[in-house]
Amino acid sequence: MKLNLNNELIKFVLRKAALKPVLVCGLVFGAVGWAGAQPEKYSERMAETAMKLWPDSFSLGKPGTPAKWSYDLGVILKGVEAVWKGSGDARWFAYIQQQMDHYVQDDGTIKAYKREDYNIDFINNGKLLLLLYQVTGKAKYYNAASLLRDQLRTHPRTSEGGFWHKKIYPHQMWLDGLYMGQPFFAEYAKLFNERDAFDDITNQFVLMERHSRDDETGLLYHGWDESREQAWADKATGRSPNFWGRSLGWFGMALVDAIEHFPEDHPGVDSLAGILQRFAKAVIAFQDKRSGVWYDVVDMAHRPENYLEASASCMLVYTLAKGVRLGYLPEGYIKQAQKGYSGILKTFISGRDDGGINLERTVAVSGLGGSGRYRDGSFAYYMSEPVIQNDPKGMGAFIKCAAEMELLPTLGRAKGKTVVLDYYYNNEYRVDVTGRQVRYHYVWEDQSNSGYSFLGHLFNRYGVRTASLETKPGVATLGNADVYIIVDPDTEKETNSPNFLERPEIDVITEWVRQGGVLVLLGNDAGNAEFTHFNQLAGRFGIRFNEDNALSVKNDHFPEGAVQLKKGNSVFKKPYRLFLKEVSTLELTPPARSLVQKEGKHLMATAKYGKGTVFALGDPWIYNEYIDGRKLPPDFENYEAADAWVQWLLAKARRK
Repeated sequence: MKLNLNNELIKFVLRKAALKPVLVCGLVFGAVGWAGAQPEKYSERMAETAMKLWPDSFSLGKPGTPAKWSYDLGVILKGVEAVWKGSGDARWFAYIQQQMDHYVQDDGTIKAYKREDYNIDFINNGKLLLLLYQVTGKAKYYNAASLLRDQLRTHPRTSEGGFWHKKIYPHQMWLDGLYMGQPFFAEYAKLFNERDAFDDITNQFVLMERHSRDDETGLLYHGWDESREQAWADKATGRSPNFWGRSLGWFGMALVDAIEHFPEDHPGVDSLAGILQRFAKAVIAFQDKRSGVWYDVVDMAHRPENYLEASASCMLVYTLAKGVRLGYLPEGYIKQAQKGYSGILKTFISGRDDGGINLERTVAVSGLGGSGRYRDGSFAYYMSEPVIQNDPKGMGAFIKCAAEMELLPTLGRAKGKTVVLDYYYNNEYRVDVTGRQVRYHYVWEDQSNSGYSFLGHLFNRYGVRTASLETKPGVATLGNADVYIIVDPDTEKETNSPNFLERPEIDVITEWVRQGGVLVLLGNDAGNAEFTHFNQLAGRFGIRFNEDNALSVKNDHFPEGAVQLKKGNSVFKKPYRLFLKEVSTLELTPPARSLVQKEGKHLMATAKYGKGTVFALGDPWIYNEYIDGRKLPPDFENYEAADAWVQWLLAKARRK
């Protein structure tokens, strides 16, 4: 479907920005809504442009200019991370790793990084270091991330504990700095159990809002100078004079990116949610009614010099959409996000000669104070900065925004449903780089090969809440579960004191299925899973794991694990080519029915039991190693098949 653009709007956009128009396809807005729409992946198209512009390292100057440890890189790569997780295509991850490896040395030192500058911007790229550490387990990424964490330990602060923007900008907090520092700080604190850090992170947002929020409009001024020494600072309040669009965008993205890492029971969640709600109410009041996007100085649309600005618009749409998805903003804000995204595509996206897309009209930079030409924060100053094509900050914000908006067509399909992953019968730990014991192996949090983080993303894209169960399943603990997944129950060699499925829990699970629950039983090959008790549960539904080892794959000779599905499969609607490795085959009696076979052996089965459904497979199968794209050859379709499987499970879950 093509979105017909108003002729006057096209002329306006071409006149203002000299754009080459690109058709905006695949979107359904307004009264039609988003249900069933298949939006074009503008996130991928813009990421492709980024890869072409910066194929090897991230140099922002003229050709030959040395690459800097620039926060712009982190904005781009966080967008690329979202594209990877939304596609299962490993080339996006490879691009992230290649770019970061230009800077990160084997010992974890970071080329072009200077801690003594105490620049909060330097922290932003740390989010990618944490991703790389979690996925690869390489200590160099942890060491590099820890350098940035250590900067925050001694970073200069205001009298109330707010981080200075830079050492060269003493006593100042800028909205920009919240994005640069706090999402990384929150994720690091979550990963390495620094619970007290969340008090500090909360305080950063509270201080920024307290000192920069305008009571009349609710908008936040770009910067605040505690000392009142800067010429741009109001002598009474310390605030800068204007509401700069991108600074508001930085602050909004900081809120939604930091809050998702907070412990659910931390009081900072309520504090940040309140700030986000006040912020969202304020910024939508200044959303341009005609275009749906925002001006560079957001409250001065009436000034002829002012212009619609891309990066701020992308950041604010992202903030609204993600805030709704996370449940911290009312659903009504999606209308403003849709309007804004439509406006972004109409106003700022142009075509490239190579078939790609560009992002137009992003202000290159805007700041406060400094040496040389003094930046006084006036309207005239903001209008004086150059507006350019394909600024990396704007491109990164667009990729993040587009990836978030591309989730909308599916988010409502299973909203309100909960998928519970067992952490009681599968309860394994390993020592991380810090020496701590951490849970791993088929758990949502694990982003390495052995984890289920990608499976969690697949569920989440349908609006599902993913949860874990660390205790015995009971009537109460399964009461809110629509899908319950048990994977690879522990043996004595895996866990010192494994938990076994016993008769009372088997009875509870069986009754839960009878009443409409969807049970997933994923085993493993002989010697790598507990079968005696697991089979007592599976046997209730006519399924027995045979404790054997089919599809043995030697030395990553992947064709040995190839399973070609046939047309007409009731779960997998397309004839996907799957990879399965070292599988316990199944013995089946009614009500179980074979779903996938190879060489006469049952590999997957389903069973209808009362109102409920059971799925069984003698392999964990859909863990990261085989769906994140980094290991399997591209002719395997595990990611696509896993997505189809997730949709089938959710369609069968009708308990609520």
